[in-house]
Amino acid sequence: MDTEKKENLLSISASPHIRTGEDTRSIMLDVLIALLPALVVAAWMFGLRAILNTVLSVAGCLFFEWGYRKLLRKPDSTGDLSAAVTGVLLAYTLPVSIPWWILLIGDAFAIILVKQLFGGIGKNFMNPALAARAFLFSWPVAMTRWIAPLGYRSFFAVSTVDAVTAATPLAALKGGALPGNVTLLQVFLGQVGGSMGEISAFALLLGGVYLLIRKVISPRIPLAFLGTVAVLTFLFPQGNPRLSWMLWQLCSGGLMLGAVFMATDYTTSPVNPRAQIVFGAGCGALTVFIRYFGSYAEGVSYAILIMNAAVWLLDKALPNKRFGAVKTKKEAEKV
Repeated sequence: MDTEKKENLLSISASPHIRTGEDTRSIMLDVLIALLPALVVAAWMFGLRAILNTVLSVAGCLFFEWGYRKLLRKPDSTGDLSAAVTGVLLAYTLPVSIPWWILLIGDAFAIILVKQLFGGIGKNFMNPALAARAFLFSWPVAMTRWIAPLGYRSFFAVSTVDAVTAATPLAALKGGALPGNVTLLQVFLGQVGGSMGEISAFALLLGGVYLLIRKVISPRIPLAFLGTVAVLTFLFPQGNPRLSWMLWQLCSGGLMLGAVFMATDYTTSPVNPRAQIVFGAGCGALTVFIRYFGSYAEGVSYAILIMNAAVWLLDKALPNKRFGAVKTKKEAEKV
């Protein structure tokens, strides 16, 4: 047998020796597909500007990632679509009326400072889109100008000069009262003001079901996140009836977007199953704490960012049981 045939029969690689058709690009493509229903709702409620904001944000993130890696003579990584996902998520967390120059600053912050300076995909310790959103509150007026659904004079309007502003349901909940100008069904479907990609709990849950079917995400973190918020808001309501209070809290703000798409980020969430449950529960508890006791009506972004910083500790404290490992005498006594 000649040398060439021997080389074809013997393939040596580092562990793990598992082969799959999935790669980063295919996973990110699934996430983008799952985010489409929320974009459809945003475009219907806020007009063409919602689509333009999303496209601009994606283009900005791709450009900054390409430019950074080109400048440092690193391989181009825009093809894995992770920057595109960051662009969509950042656009979704912002008001549709956000000035485009602020949106591009957020793109640069997310890609360069949070992602690439730590080594690129898989090495950042916090969610780039959420970190950029937190940073953009340096412009608080622009970040809290909420547009009412169908608040433009035309569906295809781009200018926000003549837009109708409106308070979000969370603003009423912050005051300890259920919103009186909209119904819970309207909030669930997305017929309310707010960040353009967060308004429809239904669209986001639809995307979450797609990701579960495709096995892109595990249900552990979303269920622990939403379950903790549900339990705490039901047991400790700030308004009555308590069941309605709980449902309003679940459907309002960025909770669904955060639980399904942000907290489940592979890089910034725990690897071990038990740690994932604690991570999700921590996100939920912090969300309720910030909403109840903070000066800001929303708490999802900061809750996830805080828990991102604790991921390494959770994975270390709650490791997987090693197959075939023998307990030491000290470990056996603890049991």
